Amino acid sequence: MSQAPSRPGAPELEPDPVIEAYKKHVDRTLLRQNLKLTPGERLEKLAAFMRSLREVQGAARPGRR
Repeated sequence: MSQAPSRPGAPELEPDPVIEAYKKHVDRTLLRQNLKLTPGERLEKLAAFMRSLREVQGAARPGRR
């Protein structure tokens, strides 16, 4: 993984091997996509996810079809 460009005047930091190992498994495209949204859009996306989660939980309860 390449190191992000540093800010002017910021000290150079050695990459942490643990962080570097975890970064291999993070899909940064999804993070970037989400960061392009406004805070309101992010909240609406979260609300929609929570609504769908409640639907799935409700459908999974015994005796409910």
